[in-house]
Amino acid sequence: MKQFFSAIWDTIEVAIIALVVVLIIRSFLFQPFFVEGSSMYPNFKNGDYLIIDELTYHLREPARGEVIVFHPPKTPSDFYIKRIIGLPNERVIIKDGQVIIYNNSHPNGFILDEAYLLDNKTSGDTDVKLGNNEYFVLGDNRYASYDSRAWGVLYRDKIVGIVRLRIWPFNSVKAFATVQYQY
Repeated sequence: MKQFFSAIWDTIEVAIIALVVVLIIRSFLFQPFFVEGSSMYPNFKNGDYLIIDELTYHLREPARGEVIVFHPPKTPSDFYIKRIIGLPNERVIIKDGQVIIYNNSHPNGFILDEAYLLDNKTSGDTDVKLGNNEYFVLGDNRYASYDSRAWGVLYRDKIVGIVRLRIWPFNSVKAFATVQYQY
Protein backbone atom coordinates (compact mmCIF):
# COMPACT_ATOMS: atom_id res chain seq x y z
CA MET A 1 0.00 0.00 0.00
CA LYS A 2 2.85 2.39 0.85
CA GLN A 3 4.35 1.73 -2.58
CA PHE A 4 1.01 2.58 -4.23
CA PHE A 5 0.78 5.98 -2.46
CA SER A 6 4.43 6.66 -3.23
CA ALA A 7 3.75 6.07 -6.94
CA ILE A 8 0.72 8.39 -6.83
CA TRP A 9 2.74 11.09 -5.05
CA ASP A 10 5.53 10.76 -7.66
CA THR A 11 2.96 11.19 -10.44
CA ILE A 12 1.49 14.27 -8.75
CA GLU A 13 4.99 15.74 -8.31
CA VAL A 14 5.79 15.26 -12.01
CA ALA A 15 2.44 16.79 -13.01
CA ILE A 16 3.03 19.85 -10.79
CA ILE A 17 6.56 20.36 -12.12
CA ALA A 18 5.33 19.97 -15.71
CA LEU A 19 2.54 22.49 -15.07
CA VAL A 20 4.97 25.03 -13.57
CA VAL A 21 7.37 24.62 -16.52
CA VAL A 22 4.53 25.05 -19.03
CA LEU A 23 3.26 28.16 -17.21
CA ILE A 24 6.75 29.70 -17.18
CA ILE A 25 7.29 28.97 -20.87
CA ARG A 26 3.81 30.21 -21.79
CA SER A 27 4.08 33.37 -19.68
CA PHE A 28 7.63 34.51 -20.46
CA LEU A 29 8.96 32.79 -23.57
CA PHE A 30 6.33 31.69 -26.09
CA GLN A 31 2.69 32.50 -26.61
CA PRO A 32 0.12 31.09 -29.04
CA PHE A 33 -1.62 33.50 -31.40
CA PHE A 34 -4.62 32.92 -33.65
CA VAL A 35 -4.78 34.99 -36.87
CA GLU A 36 -8.11 36.69 -37.49
CA GLY A 37 -8.75 38.49 -40.76
CA SER A 38 -6.92 38.90 -44.04
CA SER A 39 -4.56 41.83 -43.33
CA MET A 40 -1.46 39.62 -43.66
CA TYR A 41 -2.61 37.60 -46.69
CA PRO A 42 -1.01 35.78 -48.55
CA ASN A 43 1.69 35.02 -45.97
CA PHE A 44 -0.69 34.51 -43.05
CA LYS A 45 -4.30 33.51 -43.42
CA ASN A 46 -7.40 33.73 -41.29
CA GLY A 47 -7.33 30.75 -38.92
CA ASP A 48 -3.55 30.28 -38.82
CA TYR A 49 -2.29 29.29 -35.38
CA LEU A 50 1.11 30.81 -34.63
CA ILE A 51 3.74 30.62 -31.90
CA ILE A 52 5.10 34.00 -30.80
CA ASP A 53 8.60 34.36 -29.32
CA GLU A 54 8.42 36.85 -26.44
CA LEU A 55 12.07 36.53 -25.37
CA THR A 56 14.07 37.72 -28.42
CA TYR A 57 13.12 41.39 -28.10
CA HIS A 58 14.44 41.42 -24.54
CA LEU A 59 17.84 40.55 -26.02
CA ARG A 60 17.85 42.70 -29.17
CA GLU A 61 15.83 45.33 -31.01
CA PRO A 62 13.18 44.47 -33.63
CA ALA A 63 14.36 44.42 -37.25
CA ARG A 64 12.84 45.50 -40.54
CA GLY A 65 10.86 42.71 -42.19
CA GLU A 66 10.03 40.83 -39.01
CA VAL A 67 6.40 39.91 -38.46
CA ILE A 68 5.32 40.89 -34.97
CA VAL A 69 2.36 40.68 -32.63
CA PHE A 70 1.61 43.84 -30.66
CA HIS A 71 -1.03 45.88 -28.86
CA PRO A 72 -2.29 48.60 -31.22
CA PRO A 73 -2.33 52.20 -29.96
CA LYS A 74 -6.08 52.78 -30.21
CA THR A 75 -7.22 49.42 -28.75
CA PRO A 76 -4.48 48.33 -26.32
CA SER A 77 -6.32 45.22 -25.13
CA ASP A 78 -6.31 43.77 -28.67
CA PHE A 79 -3.50 41.93 -30.45
CA TYR A 80 -2.51 42.73 -34.06
CA ILE A 81 -0.07 41.06 -36.42
CA LYS A 82 1.90 43.19 -38.92
CA ARG A 83 5.32 43.48 -40.55
CA ILE A 84 7.93 46.02 -39.40
CA ILE A 85 8.70 48.42 -42.24
CA GLY A 86 10.18 51.53 -40.58
CA LEU A 87 12.68 51.57 -37.70
CA PRO A 88 13.35 54.23 -35.04
CA ASN A 89 14.64 57.57 -36.35
CA GLU A 90 13.86 56.74 -39.99
CA ARG A 91 11.58 58.53 -42.40
CA VAL A 92 9.01 56.42 -44.25
CA ILE A 93 7.36 57.74 -47.39
CA ILE A 94 4.66 55.86 -49.29
CA LYS A 95 4.03 57.35 -52.70
CA ASP A 96 2.98 55.98 -56.08
CA GLY A 97 2.67 52.49 -54.62
CA GLN A 98 6.24 52.38 -53.31
CA VAL A 99 7.70 52.43 -49.80
CA ILE A 100 10.80 54.60 -49.54
CA ILE A 101 13.00 54.55 -46.43
CA TYR A 102 15.38 57.34 -45.44
CA ASN A 103 17.95 56.81 -42.68
CA ASN A 104 21.56 57.65 -41.79
CA SER A 105 22.90 54.83 -43.98
CA HIS A 106 20.71 55.87 -46.91
CA PRO A 107 20.22 59.66 -46.76
CA ASN A 108 18.91 59.66 -50.35
CA GLY A 109 16.48 56.87 -49.50
CA PHE A 110 15.91 53.43 -50.92
CA ILE A 111 12.82 51.73 -52.28
CA LEU A 112 11.81 48.74 -50.20
CA ASP A 113 11.61 45.66 -52.45
CA GLU A 114 8.82 43.60 -50.95
CA ALA A 115 8.76 40.39 -52.98
CA TYR A 116 6.53 38.73 -50.35
CA LEU A 117 3.58 40.91 -51.43
CA LEU A 118 1.18 39.78 -54.14
CA ASP A 119 1.75 42.85 -56.32
CA ASN A 120 4.60 44.65 -54.49
CA LYS A 121 2.46 47.82 -54.24
CA THR A 122 1.36 49.85 -51.23
CA SER A 123 -1.78 51.97 -51.30
CA GLY A 124 -2.08 55.50 -49.96
CA ASP A 125 0.33 58.37 -49.52
CA THR A 126 2.19 58.71 -46.24
CA ASP A 127 5.16 60.66 -44.94
CA VAL A 128 6.20 59.81 -41.37
CA LYS A 129 9.34 60.68 -39.40
CA LEU A 130 9.85 58.10 -36.65
CA GLY A 131 11.28 59.03 -33.28
CA ASN A 132 13.16 56.95 -30.73
CA ASN A 133 11.37 53.68 -29.94
CA GLU A 134 8.87 54.20 -32.79
CA TYR A 135 8.15 51.71 -35.57
CA PHE A 136 6.09 51.82 -38.75
CA VAL A 137 4.20 48.59 -39.44
CA LEU A 138 2.13 47.43 -42.40
CA GLY A 139 0.01 44.40 -43.18
CA ASP A 140 1.09 42.28 -46.14
CA ASN A 141 -2.35 42.71 -47.70
CA ARG A 142 -1.87 46.45 -48.18
CA TYR A 143 -5.35 47.02 -49.59
CA ALA A 144 -7.10 45.44 -46.57
CA SER A 145 -4.91 46.28 -43.59
CA TYR A 146 -5.55 48.62 -40.69
CA ASP A 147 -1.99 49.61 -39.81
CA SER A 148 0.42 52.53 -39.27
CA ARG A 149 -1.03 54.31 -42.30
CA ALA A 150 -4.28 54.67 -40.34
CA TRP A 151 -3.28 54.94 -36.68
CA GLY A 152 0.32 56.13 -36.78
CA VAL A 153 3.48 54.87 -35.19
CA LEU A 154 3.85 51.80 -32.99
CA TYR A 155 5.80 52.32 -29.77
CA ARG A 156 8.42 49.74 -28.80
CA ASP A 157 6.75 48.92 -25.48
CA LYS A 158 3.58 47.75 -27.30
CA ILE A 159 5.40 44.92 -29.11
CA VAL A 160 4.61 41.50 -27.63
CA GLY A 161 6.92 39.34 -29.74
CA ILE A 162 8.06 38.01 -33.09
CA VAL A 163 6.23 35.33 -35.08
CA ARG A 164 8.40 32.22 -35.18
CA LEU A 165 6.22 29.30 -36.20
CA ARG A 166 2.90 28.44 -37.85
CA ILE A 167 1.61 25.18 -36.40
CA TRP A 168 -1.89 25.15 -37.90
CA PRO A 169 -3.12 24.19 -40.40
CA PHE A 170 -0.86 21.15 -40.49
CA ASN A 171 -0.36 21.36 -44.26
CA SER A 172 1.07 24.87 -43.78
CA VAL A 173 3.45 24.30 -40.85
CA LYS A 174 6.36 26.69 -41.27
CA ALA A 175 9.17 28.38 -39.35
CA PHE A 176 9.66 32.07 -40.20
CA ALA A 177 12.91 33.93 -40.66
CA THR A 178 13.46 37.66 -41.07
CA VAL A 179 13.07 38.93 -44.63
CA GLN A 180 16.38 39.99 -46.14
CA TYR A 181 15.96 43.19 -48.14
CA GLN A 182 18.30 44.33 -50.89
CA TYR A 183 19.53 47.89 -50.39
